[in-house]
Amino acid sequence: MVPSGGVSSPPSVAAVPGGTPTGARAPVVDHGPRTGNRVALTFDADMTDGMLASLRSGKVKSYANLRILDLLEREQVPATFFLTGKWVQRYPDVTRRIAGNPRFELANHTFGHAAFTANCYDLPRQPVGELAGDVAKTFEVIEPYGGRQTRYFRFPGLCHDAAALDALAPLGVTVVDGDVVSGDPFATAWKPLVRAVLDHVRPGSVVIMHVTEANAAMTDEALPHILAGLRERGLVPAPLSEVLTAG
Repeated sequence: MVPSGGVSSPPSVAAVPGGTPTGARAPVVDHGPRTGNRVALTFDADMTDGMLASLRSGKVKSYANLRILDLLEREQVPATFFLTGKWVQRYPDVTRRIAGNPRFELANHTFGHAAFTANCYDLPRQPVGELAGDVAKTFEVIEPYGGRQTRYFRFPGLCHDAAALDALAPLGVTVVDGDVVSGDPFATAWKPLVRAVLDHVRPGSVVIMHVTEANAAMTDEALPHILAGLRERGLVPAPLSEVLTAG
């Protein structure tokens, strides 16, 4: 919980995947060990106030791509979902579906997908002094859903600096960027996404994709080809926690 006087982390943080000692600058990881054959498929679930307005107005039908979940479930593929608090609040049933799958992990992507540095694409910006409270609030929103909870955190746009990392010190999190960027936001064709992933993926890779259907409309079309390409390369999807700790 977040007391009125500041931000604190639960006493069991260190026991959760991604949990780190509180009080020190949050560590940043891009990938796991380059040994073995495991890779992590991660899906960001963005949600801003502007996106919520698009849903309310009917301009956008959905920011939850259920075809991705259908495929991952059908083929029993592990994945890790970086959830914004506002996405969870908008899609509680989908969040329950994710949490209910023992192959899926839940991670933190801020409450409203705001940037905490300047010049981070066109994202709305919040003061870095609000970062710890924002992230703590998001953990509180996600935690009741259960499932495979983690203390992994991803900055919107992967935009962070020393001040932002220091601001996370009370929370005991691990910041996860990633080393394979699919480029799926606003893509208009699926083949470039497949090439972007398969041309760069290696053992230990963390692949970044999105589950936000309306602004990542090609991801579900690319995903079967990505999975096939991984199999051809002898690479096996695994939960992020297992990829980062593989020996």
